[in-house]
Amino acid sequence: MDFLDRISRFVNRTMVWIAGFFMVAMVLLTCSDIFLRLVWVPIRGSVELVAYFSAIVTAFALGYTQMRKGHTSVDVVVNLFSDRVKRVLGCVNSLICMIFFAVAAWRIAKWSTTIWQAGEVSETLRIVFYPFSYGVALGCAVLSLVFLTQLLRSIRPQKEGE
Repeated sequence: MDFLDRISRFVNRTMVWIAGFFMVAMVLLTCSDIFLRLVWVPIRGSVELVAYFSAIVTAFALGYTQMRKGHTSVDVVVNLFSDRVKRVLGCVNSLICMIFFAVAAWRIAKWSTTIWQAGEVSETLRIVFYPFSYGVALGCAVLSLVFLTQLLRSIRPQKEGE
């Protein structure tokens, strides 16, 4: 359990750094494009690249955000239940989310393979975009790993001092 948790934390920290790099690239690209539009020379394909970069930023930050409990949740009703019921609901939630994002990762990876084999390219820049969709699949898979570690932690809660 601890080994899996350490792997999950390392992978998510690495991915959030990569997401940060893409976020900085998005900001620089957008600012450059705005500045260059003032002199009537916009950056060709900037909107396309920002869309691909934002997909990576979002997907790579999913697991880290879940680890930090940063996703929005409405727990008004759940807080009324006993600790045991809360734990069971947490297990069920983690299990459902883990399965959902594992299936999402599998289907997105399958679709990415299809567009790779078909040789599809983007409309404006004519670049291959399957690496970005594989990145989204990776982000979903890592989020599924986070839910797995949370499920295991909910099933066997650690005692104080562990």
